[in-house]
Amino acid sequence: MNGAGPSAVALAFAVALVVAASATELSAQAGDLAGAKAEVYKTVGDVQLKLYIFTPADHKATDRRPAIVFFFGGGFVKGSPTQFAQHCRYFASRGMVAITADYRVHDRHGTLPRDSILDGRDALRWVRANADRLGIDPQRIVASGGSAGAMIAACLGVIPTLDPESERHAVSYTPNAMVLFNPAGMGPEPPKRTPAGQKLFPKEILPYHFVREGLPPMIMFFGTEDRFLAPAQQFQKLAQEKGNRCEVLTWEGVGHGFFNFGRQDNKFFLETVAAADRFLASLGYLSGEPTIAEFVKQIDK
Repeated sequence: MNGAGPSAVALAFAVALVVAASATELSAQAGDLAGAKAEVYKTVGDVQLKLYIFTPADHKATDRRPAIVFFFGGGFVKGSPTQFAQHCRYFASRGMVAITADYRVHDRHGTLPRDSILDGRDALRWVRANADRLGIDPQRIVASGGSAGAMIAACLGVIPTLDPESERHAVSYTPNAMVLFNPAGMGPEPPKRTPAGQKLFPKEILPYHFVREGLPPMIMFFGTEDRFLAPAQQFQKLAQEKGNRCEVLTWEGVGHGFFNFGRQDNKFFLETVAAADRFLASLGYLSGEPTIAEFVKQIDK
């Protein structure tokens, strides 16, 4: 579906889905996108979807830097790429090309989760196809995001069938690693266990049903009060049984969206970004210790 008009299922989705579209998830927008270069990665009708690209200060087009692509949260209903602007600025300061992506959501485009996931597919594919021009190593691209956006990233890393048979593509959309901030939809059941939920989240877009050997390494961050933690732990168990690296880190007593910049004196932003940094360092994408504390101090000045 491309959002020509909301169906009955789409209307039910807009009203009933509670994945991350609450004020809690979206309360901490990370500010504007100053310093980013915008590029259109996909056009659907009259809608141009953009990537906002942050590069290290010493970046050159001839570089082969690792890259990280973020997808915002908002329950596939709403949201903004500004959510991960500060994450992007930090990882650019650490030497990565950091990108925050726009994609279609129900409130703006009348779309459903599968449309958002396919936009994520095309964003990752665009980044890899343009890696030489962007100074990116096409074999070190990380998919990341929060809540619904983290589910998009997980789908890209786990589901090998997002292209129809008739549209096989030479450029892969599969990331080389995943950093997932409280992802929705990681268990065997859809996030909404209702008939509408079954239609909105069929098995074809639930990563759990595609777990196999050889998945990209991944890490997930959750508050212990998040209802999406238990399904993610189910996913982790199955992924580890298949021999994959799949880590879940938890923070006691906090709920969904706890990691966002600007919340609780940035305590959880600092801690989750540091954990993401160490995970990426373990893969050889970064070196040295995290510098997130110094980064936040500079913002606060």
